[in-house]
Amino acid sequence: MSKISLVLVLLTMGFTLVGAVLRKLEEDSIPTSRGDLRISFVGHASLFFTFDGKVIHVDPVSGEGDYRSFPKADLILITHEHFDHLDAEAVRLIRKPGTQVVISQACAGKIKDAVVMKNGGKMTALEFEIEAVPAYNIVHKRSDGNPFHPKGQGNGYVITFGDKRVYVAGDTEPIPEMKSLGTVDIAFLPINLPYTMSPEMAAEAARAIKPKILYPYHYGETDTRKLVERLKSSPEIVVRVRRMK
Repeated sequence: MSKISLVLVLLTMGFTLVGAVLRKLEEDSIPTSRGDLRISFVGHASLFFTFDGKVIHVDPVSGEGDYRSFPKADLILITHEHFDHLDAEAVRLIRKPGTQVVISQACAGKIKDAVVMKNGGKMTALEFEIEAVPAYNIVHKRSDGNPFHPKGQGNGYVITFGDKRVYVAGDTEPIPEMKSLGTVDIAFLPINLPYTMSPEMAAEAARAIKPKILYPYHYGETDTRKLVERLKSSPEIVVRVRRMK
């Protein structure tokens, strides 16, 4: 590679990194019985909620955004141990004295002073009701026959904000437990084969959950329009696509 080519490559990389840092996050505001819930979309599986003066980060990962510039967390929820969900450095950057960290069984021992929630567990953190929902594969498996996400290791979370219940599913396929979640106002469902769901599977899961608002996330190169098309016959579910590759 010539010196000129190398300089051009380095400049391109620099502009890309600066653009990632300066990119304004997409945000939605959802009214609740206790004021607005603000959702900030970082990327892939990383997002955070701002509600009643508190900030809740989910699966913070440094590669998805500049966590030095994001608000410090009052609560951090981590769904499972994979690198695109568990990033100890990102946790360090947004942690402050008093921050509570909740992790799944597979993350035990990986984050200091964190609380492990097992599938089916319930707790109250910062006056928020948190429920740990199983997240696992039934269909998609590795070449050795083991699922990409075994049952019992990862969590999805249902968080209650005023009168709104938000379900962040984590890495999962449609599973029987989804049918007993109760009322879900907002759902985040992953679509990214072979690790999680196809658009068809996500539509199946959405019909089981019946959220009022559905955000596809963790979708990589998946065409989210396929999910939108599949759910046209379910107009009660509003699909909102944000930058969550």
